[in-house]
Amino acid sequence: MTAKSVMVLGTTSGAGKSWLTTALCRYYARQGLRVAPYKAQNMSNNARVVAQGEIGSAQYFQALAANAVPDVRMNPLLLKPEKDTQSQVVLMGQVNAELSRMAWRGRSASVWPVVAKALDELLEENDVVVMEGAGSPAEINLKDSDIVNMRVAQHANAACLLVTDIDRGGAFAHLYGTWAMLDAAEQKLIKGFVLNKFRGDAKLLAPGPQMLQDLTGVPTVATLPMWWQHGLPEEDGVFDARSTGAGTVTKTIAVIAYPRISNLDEFQPLKNVPGIHLKWVRSPAELIGVDWIILPGSKHTSGDLSWLRSQGLDGAIAAHAGRGGAVLGICGGLQMLGEALIDPHGIDGNGPGLGLLPVVTLFEADKTVRRRAEKFLAVGGEWSTLSGVAVQGYEIHHGQTAPHSAMAAAGDVARAVMSDGLAWQNNAGNVLGVYMHGLFEDPAVLHALFGAATPTLEPVFDGLADYISQHFAPGVLDGLIRD
Repeated sequence: MTAKSVMVLGTTSGAGKSWLTTALCRYYARQGLRVAPYKAQNMSNNARVVAQGEIGSAQYFQALAANAVPDVRMNPLLLKPEKDTQSQVVLMGQVNAELSRMAWRGRSASVWPVVAKALDELLEENDVVVMEGAGSPAEINLKDSDIVNMRVAQHANAACLLVTDIDRGGAFAHLYGTWAMLDAAEQKLIKGFVLNKFRGDAKLLAPGPQMLQDLTGVPTVATLPMWWQHGLPEEDGVFDARSTGAGTVTKTIAVIAYPRISNLDEFQPLKNVPGIHLKWVRSPAELIGVDWIILPGSKHTSGDLSWLRSQGLDGAIAAHAGRGGAVLGICGGLQMLGEALIDPHGIDGNGPGLGLLPVVTLFEADKTVRRRAEKFLAVGGEWSTLSGVAVQGYEIHHGQTAPHSAMAAAGDVARAVMSDGLAWQNNAGNVLGVYMHGLFEDPAVLHALFGAATPTLEPVFDGLADYISQHFAPGVLDGLIRD
């Protein structure tokens, strides 16, 4: 073990662990250090494809911030929720059916040697490993099966920061309660408290930080002001949809926010396109007046399709398409647009589609996980500017989609607008379905569709590092990696 390790823990989910970890990765990388991120176990339906399989999107972006090549060891265990009580388990980048069937507590003992080995290798190869916890380290009901919080911190002897969302209220109680529920050896690893999402005059916090230090011996090392527009894609949940692009709104794009939405982070660039208003939609009324409707990826296509129907969104989407309105389906969204879902292996579920594309999806036992570089063929209608555009993206799906044979025989043939079954269009040209994720992260696509370009993530990463440099107490960040 050669690397120094810094770990970001949170009092709750959503406290700010992921973006602070990303900021630390860039902060230490700018000092010329070899840096790698690490999160032993992530639960998210936002995933990215790397050479060895898939990892959580947060660790993918953290690796880019660290100037490192994203690697499955950076997120050795990824849980992708399919239902409230069921997740697909991805171990070292690959789906593991046996672990997916295993009970939660029994799974930890099986995977700890794997996740510990991945961490040990990163510690041997780097100068600094910036680690992220999950949820809260004080979830005492899960302590005996912990493989992502304090067990990891102790394994790496990490200098830990504990961050809380002060905007929610009760921040001092969250910090003290979390610290108090840790073992004495674990408490010694907590080197600083961080107040995140603060609004107002920081002077009004006194004497709270000093009182907290008197109780715990741990200083409050940063008060981070509320920052809505840092530019980093959100890891979980539907992110704030306030557009940051300049100019008068010329196009409103609605993304259907079903319960098992996946890879929602790929829409972040749309927030920065001039003239675009991005909105997240869960009811038919919210679709009134929109220009585009996007059906995003889904971790449980048939389940989200049932939810969509229960909300009456199926009729609203069909009416929009019937008026010639533009509809785009991505991955699971493409599958929903077709005539039927056929699932002989029990992967996702059978059922009728929305019938807006004359295609059928067959779910296969093997999962397609790969990066792709392809080119659009001739595309018609609203999407014609994509014709001939070379794009880069990634695939994560079990389903394989092909034209509906009976409908094709009757003359209603889906147009293949990309090779290898990656994209299909209806005859009218207003409905398009693609399997490739990441289209809106491709500058060529943004230019073709909007005549615009958005900034890369490099200035975002640098902005995060500058932000923590400004708001952490002097010497704290460098002190975390000293002996």
